[in-house]
Amino acid sequence: MRPPPRNTPPSSLAPGPAPHSPQIVSFLDDLSALDSPGDRRVAGRSAAAMGDGEQERRLAASLTARYSDWVVEALDELPGSFLLTDPAMPGHPIVYASRGLASHTGYARREVLGRNARLFQGADTDRAAVSGVREAVRGQRAHQVSILNYRRDGSPHWVLLHLSPVFHAADGRLLHFLAVQVPIAPASRPPPCRTGRPAVFAACREDARVEEDCPCASHAGVVFVDVDTRGLDAEEPRVASDHEREKALSTANSIFSALNRYSKLTGLVVCGKRCGSVGIPALSSSLNLSLGRIKQSFVLTDSHLPDMPIIYASDAFLLLTGYSREEILGCNCRFLNGPGTSLEVLEEINQHICSEQACTVHLLNYRKDGSSFRDLLHISPIRNASGKVCLHISHVFPERRCAYDTSSFRFK
Repeated sequence: MRPPPRNTPPSSLAPGPAPHSPQIVSFLDDLSALDSPGDRRVAGRSAAAMGDGEQERRLAASLTARYSDWVVEALDELPGSFLLTDPAMPGHPIVYASRGLASHTGYARREVLGRNARLFQGADTDRAAVSGVREAVRGQRAHQVSILNYRRDGSPHWVLLHLSPVFHAADGRLLHFLAVQVPIAPASRPPPCRTGRPAVFAACREDARVEEDCPCASHAGVVFVDVDTRGLDAEEPRVASDHEREKALSTANSIFSALNRYSKLTGLVVCGKRCGSVGIPALSSSLNLSLGRIKQSFVLTDSHLPDMPIIYASDAFLLLTGYSREEILGCNCRFLNGPGTSLEVLEEINQHICSEQACTVHLLNYRKDGSSFRDLLHISPIRNASGKVCLHISHVFPERRCAYDTSSFRFK
């Protein structure tokens, strides 16, 4: 079937999904809950929830549908430890992990794909550093921070994390986040004390120094020198050098070049800064993450933009219709219409949208493969704090189910 048409009159607007439950309201009202331990477990198990095969297909499509089928091979050839995440997918999962990341962290690629990048954090990871990364993700901006991560075997290691959003150069949509990890070398330590007698044993630390003549403690005439530094690297914060910062930036630039070089076939150009957005608005990463956790079939549309395009589609909606997210974002919902779709019902929908009223109708729609399905469609306006309509939510239910009230749904 052809890709959905993008420029046809709004009067033929057709269904999208139905009402949002109180569950949606709670997700948006309390975004801080996303960082609770329970939510971490949910994010880590997102792949299992959807089935391994389906999850693998969606993770791969996150790259191939936006760039090309060869982009993974191109990224595999680049040096360095880095990953790409997709903020539009539930749990903000990792969709690509470099070979360098595997050697750097000990995690095989299959062990990290589909999981949230917080799996690298541990007990001593600085909460302030994590908060800074979280705020950068929500603000969709670049960020650099020294952070203590953990390898697969549980050993800690300091890295310079270089985070960069990947935007669609034409319309400013957020596509991915790029995270580059550069190991931070330990600060040089002062050489151990030297005396005329050999250091035979290793047992004392610097805080046990008591002798003036020798910086290490002595016992029975034998000098003890501490050569066991295990754990000290994790305890002492490290500061990235200018060379390490330049290396992170250079790696990020190489990755952007590869993404653009291998996206020519799809006509996509990406950049690290949002260019003048003339297309659909980009939802914040935190809102994308919240909406992605809702298991119902729905889309959000913006009635203030020409042709009332879809700006968000849930995974359940994609599964129901057979379309990918890339195929329908920016399109009017009429691509679901077909030969048996009632024009009278479509006109009723259009009248309710124009009058900013909710409506519930029965409608015949069509999937990407041409098969038809009947649904109970509920469309409702979403109002901001001042009471103005900012978006519409369209929710598809099986006909045997009933819609419920959505009047309490608000965007702040």
